[in-house]
Amino acid sequence: MAAKSFDVVVIGAGPGGYVAAIRAAQLGLNVAVVEREHLGGICLNWGCIPTKAMLRSAEVYHLMERAKDFGLSADKFGYDIDAVVKRSRGVAKQLSGGVGHLLKKNKVTVVMGAAKLAGKGKVSVETEKGSEELQAKNIILATGARARELPGLEADGDLVWTYKHALQPPRMPKKLLVIGSGAIGIEFASFYNTLGADTTVVEVMDRVLPVEDAEISAFAKKQFEKQGMTIMEKSTVKSLDRAKGKVTAHIERGGKVEKHEFDTVISAVGIVGNVEGLGLEEQGVKVDRTHVVTDAFCRTGVDGLYAIGDIAGAPWLAHKASHEGVMVAELIAGKHAHPVKPESIAGCTYCHPQVASVGYSEAKAKELGYKVKVGRFPFIGNGKAIALGEPEGLVKTVFDAKTGELLGAHMVGAEVTELIQGYVVGRQLETTEEDLMQTVFPHPTLSEMMHEAVLDAYGRAIHF
Repeated sequence: MAAKSFDVVVIGAGPGGYVAAIRAAQLGLNVAVVEREHLGGICLNWGCIPTKAMLRSAEVYHLMERAKDFGLSADKFGYDIDAVVKRSRGVAKQLSGGVGHLLKKNKVTVVMGAAKLAGKGKVSVETEKGSEELQAKNIILATGARARELPGLEADGDLVWTYKHALQPPRMPKKLLVIGSGAIGIEFASFYNTLGADTTVVEVMDRVLPVEDAEISAFAKKQFEKQGMTIMEKSTVKSLDRAKGKVTAHIERGGKVEKHEFDTVISAVGIVGNVEGLGLEEQGVKVDRTHVVTDAFCRTGVDGLYAIGDIAGAPWLAHKASHEGVMVAELIAGKHAHPVKPESIAGCTYCHPQVASVGYSEAKAKELGYKVKVGRFPFIGNGKAIALGEPEGLVKTVFDAKTGELLGAHMVGAEVTELIQGYVVGRQLETTEEDLMQTVFPHPTLSEMMHEAVLDAYGRAIHF
């Protein structure tokens, strides 16, 4: 069978791949996208979107528990875990279908199957009907990543779960162990803890949410503990003894091994890139610790071959993948493309309270040699936060003392995942403290705290 010819073939239809395909098609290129499982990838089907749907259910349940605080009464309320999951799956399905529609609308050819590089400019796809050959001058790898599995802590879907099992739980855990306190681990811990599971989080680093600013991590930890979570930092799960209906975890802390019993374990110890079976080695592509090595423009060093998103390394975020997809499509089309700067990408964690950040932490800025000015503003000083019944939170800003450049912003509290974008835009526009101080923020809003945190860095805060 003759190979079908395209300008661009994208391997993987997650938030990197499908966006790259659409942008390339908009620019007049003939595009095919190959996907072996679901349009929308992990993000839409098993990650970002369905977890937010489940966390929303937990948030509403938490508010129902607090009805009295708002002068309301709610009796005999409860939850149906199957119904919560069903809603979450419905949201994911709706969005996955939407991706299919967008690809069709933009005249992108979709090939369902497993792809492999078959020589320069060639992609071989194993479909349900057999093998199909595609040819293209440009190939974009967007195969994503999957959950890392540690020896002895492998998931079995019954007692030990990955994120996939946690999104379709066979039962509601009573006593839950979450291994790893990055975004995935802490979001599931937050969800199940809110619905009543006795939850323990084990983190190998010296603090939960280890990529966040230390002050924000400490604040979040205090809130998690207030909600009844047990947090074990500088701790390692050495092994799991599995028996009928229970798991005994051997947890090492401070040189001592303690045994703790649970009925469910969620393993969230990071991710590994999907680099196997793609024929990368044969093409001379460099792979470092399961990630394809690229330059700032996502070029692999092999002519016409690009890698974007999770397979190309940190930060492992859907919005980073999408922007890289757009950048590569524009590069291929001969447009002037700008590299995506990792330090300008916001990270958001949808636990309760939410956590969001962009740029350098205070410690990182100092480590890089900056003299810094740091501002803080607590939620308790904000009228809207008090009216919402959400007075627990903090906004923190880090500035270069010499130039007034906004180096980083860090937040914990209600709706901070929506607020962070203000600082992201500020950084993108190379805003200084002066610009931010002169900006009029609407009242009453949570966003006023962003203004006050800037003012505080320069000793000018009004409401604190």
